[in-house]
Amino acid sequence: MNPKTLSALAAVTSLAFASSALAQDAAAGKTSFNKCLACHAIGEGAKNKVGPELNGLDGRHSGTAEGYSYSDGNKNSGITWNKDTFLDYIKDPRAKIAGTKMIFPGIKNEKEAGDLWAYLASFKPDGAKK
Repeated sequence: MNPKTLSALAAVTSLAFASSALAQDAAAGKTSFNKCLACHAIGEGAKNKVGPELNGLDGRHSGTAEGYSYSDGNKNSGITWNKDTFLDYIKDPRAKIAGTKMIFPGIKNEKEAGDLWAYLASFKPDGAKK
C-alpha cells in the first residue's frame, strides 16, 4: 500500500473511533435516569408522578401528557420534544421554560445528557421499547 493510502486509512480509522466515543449510550442513559426517577416514570405501566410520565417523549408537544397538571409556562411553551430541544432544556430547565414546576438543577455534561436522551427516545408512547 502506498503512503497516501495508509495516511487516508489511518485518518478514517481515527475518525471512526472518535465518533464512536461520542456516540450516545442508552444503557448509560438508563443509569442517568435514576436522577429522574423520583419525579418521572417511563416504560410499560408508567404513571404520572410529581412530573409527567415520559413515554413517547420524542415528537411530543410539551404540556400534553394525559392526566398531568402542567404549569401554564410548560403548556404554552410551544416546545415539541426532540434531541436538540431536550439537550438545550436539560442543561437548565427553569431557564428554558419560565414558570415550570420542575426544580431539577439540570445536567450540564453533554455526554450524559445525550445518553439520557438516547434512553428516553427509545420508548414508544405506550411504554414499549422501539
